[in-house]
Amino acid sequence: MNAPCIIARDALRMADLSDPNEAQRIDGFVAGHRDGTVFHRPCWHRAIAGGTGNAMHALVAERGGAINAYLPLTEVHSPIFGRLLASSGFGVGGGLLVGDDVQADTIDAVFAAAEELALRRSCPTIEVRGGVMPQGRIGWDVQAESHCGFVTALAADDEAQLKAVPRRQRAEVRKGLANPLSVHTGRGLEDREAHYRVYAQSVRNLGTPVFPRSLFDAVLDGFGDDADILTIWHEGEPVSSVLSLYHGGAVMPYWGGGTWDARRLRANERMYYELLLHGRSRGCTSADFGRSKTGSGAWSFKKNWGFQPEALTYASWTAPGAPVRDANPISAKHALQVALWKRLPLGVANRLGPVIARGLG
Repeated sequence: MNAPCIIARDALRMADLSDPNEAQRIDGFVAGHRDGTVFHRPCWHRAIAGGTGNAMHALVAERGGAINAYLPLTEVHSPIFGRLLASSGFGVGGGLLVGDDVQADTIDAVFAAAEELALRRSCPTIEVRGGVMPQGRIGWDVQAESHCGFVTALAADDEAQLKAVPRRQRAEVRKGLANPLSVHTGRGLEDREAHYRVYAQSVRNLGTPVFPRSLFDAVLDGFGDDADILTIWHEGEPVSSVLSLYHGGAVMPYWGGGTWDARRLRANERMYYELLLHGRSRGCTSADFGRSKTGSGAWSFKKNWGFQPEALTYASWTAPGAPVRDANPISAKHALQVALWKRLPLGVANRLGPVIARGLG
């Protein structure tokens, strides 16, 4: 007589990302997972919590003492957009990761636990950015065309990297190379101050509140050598700057921008080209230019660099009876707010922006 088949079950629990031993185990799971991203890493979530004051949570399923599923969540509070659980907060990825032999009931249990946590924490919305999607659960909306990611391989040398850029954009890069600009990469106080000056002006000009300086400091401190700042200088002034993350052999320019002078100097074009070279010098084999809303200006900019868009799948959950959250800055609902923000004096925008941006998530 054959022995009965016993199906192993996963045990689901909340994880403490601030615990070093817990974080080390999760880091190992993320590093070994084909879909693990920089936004799954515990150091990202600790930086977000420390830099913005938003609480972090994590759900893990385990089998035989090994992690078999992981969903990090950031609890985001906004006086404008309401309360949200985001996976991952302030990131463009970080959804549910599962092991190869995970069962459907484990996946369902993770999303059910996320819903319960959201209700308990008075968050009427959950956003899951990538990863395994919920199947058949009430209240969830899955979108596969709203955003695209942009990843490409790095070239073998500087000249090949330049030739990899499409002709029209390459001409702009060459103009930036011909201008009297200098490049500096680092993580020190001067790098941080220059980056924040440039970034704050850039996002104000786009009509967006600036994130608190503490967020950038927390990411740089938490990631160590896996994050740095590249700044383009002109006549002693920073004109373009980008804070980049490094994970899985990829360089990701994440928070970048330029002053008004950057446009005429082609400093942004120079900055991104220099970053590709810098990434290769660090041993990176690819560049990840992150996500952009399909059809947006940023989407077109990345295509002009020769990056091919790849559709991303996101999911959102709305609690029963709650309105659907609208935090899209280009929606008609927020168009007036964006227009008014662009007209604020920079000093006022820099004082008010961090308070608001903590809730953008």
